[in-house]
Amino acid sequence: MRIGVISDTHGLLRPEAVEALAAVNHILHAGDIGDPKILDTLRELAPLTAIRGNIDRSGPCAALPVTELVKLGGAAFYMLHDLHELDLDPAAAGISVVISGHSHKPLIEHRRGVLYLNPGSAGPHRFSLPITIALVTVGDEAPQAEIIPLLR
Repeated sequence: MRIGVISDTHGLLRPEAVEALAAVNHILHAGDIGDPKILDTLRELAPLTAIRGNIDRSGPCAALPVTELVKLGGAAFYMLHDLHELDLDPAAAGISVVISGHSHKPLIEHRRGVLYLNPGSAGPHRFSLPITIALVTVGDEAPQAEIIPLLR
């Protein structure tokens, strides 16, 4: 199973992101959506799980949950926008992958058997940070993640 992970679109869904997510089985959006039409477009590509970020405080995106736990391909994914607000022990809770956004900095890190993934920002350029998404593969092995640059 291939899972596309996107965050911090801030109202901009790039064609490169749509192309990169076209062949996934599920999409996770880790907040700061900015425009609910982005969610509509992503739902056309694959089933979608989305949470709200700090800019999603009004309008339709405000109705999204702050956190979400979803099981995909036998792995438990815990989603929250700002990793600094993590208030549980993922390893003790049986979570395989923690998905976050907010910092706009791509991150793949393993801690105590848990994969921590920030796909980076797929929206407007900020500072000198790259424009990226992530792909997670779930199968017989532990979930594997890779960061996908959208602009070269």
